[in-house]
Amino acid sequence: MTVLISSGRPVARRTALLGVSLGYFMVLLDMTVLAVAEPDLAASLRTSVAGLQWATTGYTVAFGALLLSAGAVADRYGAHRVFRCGVAAFGAVSAVSAFAPTLGALVAARVVLGVAAAACVPASLALVARLYPDPAERARAVAVWAAVSGAAVAAGPVAGGLLVDAAGWRSVFLVNVPLALLVLGATGGRGLRCPRGDRRIDWAAQAAACGVLALLTDALIAAGARDGARAALSGVGALVAVAVFVVLERRSEAPVLPRALLAGRGVRAGLAAGAATNFALNGILFVLPLLLRRDHGWGAAVSGMAFLPLTLPFALNPPLTGRLVARFGPRVPILAGLGSLTVGGAALAWASWAGAGYGPLAAGLLLAGTGVSLVLPALAAAVVAAAPEGTAGSAGGLLNATRQAGATLGVAAMGAFVGPGALLLAAGACAAAGAWFAAVDLKRG
Repeated sequence: MTVLISSGRPVARRTALLGVSLGYFMVLLDMTVLAVAEPDLAASLRTSVAGLQWATTGYTVAFGALLLSAGAVADRYGAHRVFRCGVAAFGAVSAVSAFAPTLGALVAARVVLGVAAAACVPASLALVARLYPDPAERARAVAVWAAVSGAAVAAGPVAGGLLVDAAGWRSVFLVNVPLALLVLGATGGRGLRCPRGDRRIDWAAQAAACGVLALLTDALIAAGARDGARAALSGVGALVAVAVFVVLERRSEAPVLPRALLAGRGVRAGLAAGAATNFALNGILFVLPLLLRRDHGWGAAVSGMAFLPLTLPFALNPPLTGRLVARFGPRVPILAGLGSLTVGGAALAWASWAGAGYGPLAAGLLLAGTGVSLVLPALAAAVVAAAPEGTAGSAGGLLNATRQAGATLGVAAMGAFVGPGALLLAAGACAAAGAWFAAVDLKRG
């Protein structure tokens, strides 16, 4: 099937949809594929757990903070331009990451990768909407887009493990180069265009938001490394950045955080649930490979396969969650998912503490993965429903940004306790978010 977009030139919609979806796949793959490469990376670059934390969070700090304005950037400059620039940069910087000679160079490259990822995600969804203007067709297209992204989470640890064992940690970045070229080829038609807009972007406030998240992350990492002076300095810096951000937001005509959205308790509780879910997921993905190498001596490929109970539900459960949301509303699957994550985190902590075999570990991973696959699809519906009229797009962008901020803090905080305590921290975060969400009436906001 073909469609005329903007310039009137025919574009194969299925090919374009596949390309856009693969762009999102590539971004999410980079968040999980590095997990099982941590021991090899640490040995190669002679770095500590704190260094590994920055290699991971350098990506999510930039990604999460810039998602707050990335949708406005796509609207202003044209989603097709922003998406293609993001994909091209992602492929090029991935190649640079693969040849990084030092940890500092790798972290810097990961930050740039996070910037490119933030350019890709909101723009990709805007392109799907442009390709499929009919609401029914668009819903099916978004389902394909989401399913491809779920496959990235499922494939990441397994693909990463196989690549690391075959060619070392640098290979997990090189795989992005052909993926980026494939995406650009599928979406490079001149007919796939979106008009420019006139949305304003407050770059100063956006920079302050990045500073808040980066300094808070550094404070947590330094605290875990028992570097009290640096932790205190970064903590004070984070407070100063918060104050600057608040002042800039109050004066801004285009605030980074939509004020009307944050007024609703239902939205705030939903954002907390999203942050806690990614806190647990990314923290587990960071901590467990180190524990599996330390306690069991497992290599990257075996560790990657061990993660399948955690990641497979991402690819298999979304249709079930969709039916649950349609029948019961989003509240039931969100609370069930947060409960499953809480029990799963506690089970993983017990398995690590007791030195149990793979069976209890797999059970904990399955509970955690099922929980995430229940929470995230339902949460998008809940936050959008609780948002004030006319702010649905901003609500979705804010939810994604909050999730990535949670992922950053999960790696920073749980990485400070590489052991059962870290996994209990994940369980506690999900339990607290579940209690808050259960206490809020979404209909009243």
